[in-house]
Amino acid sequence: MDIGSIIGLIGGIGMIIGAMITGGGLGPFIDVPSILIVFGGTAFLVMYSVPLNIFLGHFGAMAKAFLPPIKKMDQLIERMVELSGIARKDGMMALEGQEVPDKFFQKGLQMLVDGADEAKLVTQLNKEIGAMKKRHEVNQGAVKAWVDLAPAMGMIGTLIGLVLMLGNMADPKAIGPAMAVALLTTLYGAFIANVLFMPLLTKLEGYTEYEVVYREMVVTGLRNIARGESPRNIQDQMVSNLAPKMKEKIEMA
Repeated sequence: MDIGSIIGLIGGIGMIIGAMITGGGLGPFIDVPSILIVFGGTAFLVMYSVPLNIFLGHFGAMAKAFLPPIKKMDQLIERMVELSGIARKDGMMALEGQEVPDKFFQKGLQMLVDGADEAKLVTQLNKEIGAMKKRHEVNQGAVKAWVDLAPAMGMIGTLIGLVLMLGNMADPKAIGPAMAVALLTTLYGAFIANVLFMPLLTKLEGYTEYEVVYREMVVTGLRNIARGESPRNIQDQMVSNLAPKMKEKIEMA
């Protein structure tokens, strides 16, 4: 579980609620018509903008924003160097059954055992990376729809509130509720877009980038094993993707 995401979300919402309570309580900021327009309307429009299976599935994808990647690049490099030494000493068949950190790595390793050449290995694994990116982009597109549509629904709600207010100027009692709709829908739209979904989208995009880099490192390592490169050369090529401190740690090991 990503503690930073949880603390950030709770802290951000907490600061907003705290300001509301300090200013006179939550009551003035709760309006059922505004909630229906923005929260309900945005949800239905997101459903309208993507296929139904993507709409239903993207909620599960959003949960991954709170689950950091468990794949460690330093451990990947260490294991790749070990496997390259085994392959140089005992041949590719000795890689059969060797433990690796993830299924993508396992698939590439099995291709080497089965006799795939470098070109076939790289082509197939790059296709896998491309397919993964497309899957992630589809779900992230649904999340982005919340970011784009919520402020628009807030503006629609604002216009509805203004129309109601202007149509009832002779009745002072009707002006207040209409003004509440006009202002709160803008507030709700901004809250959905900028507090709930924009940080979540940024986090998901960052995790995708991490996964892509990780998988590209797997491809680099396996490609060099197929070429018969030395473990040291493979390590040098793979550590170029790491931060300086982690690179130094591996090189000193």
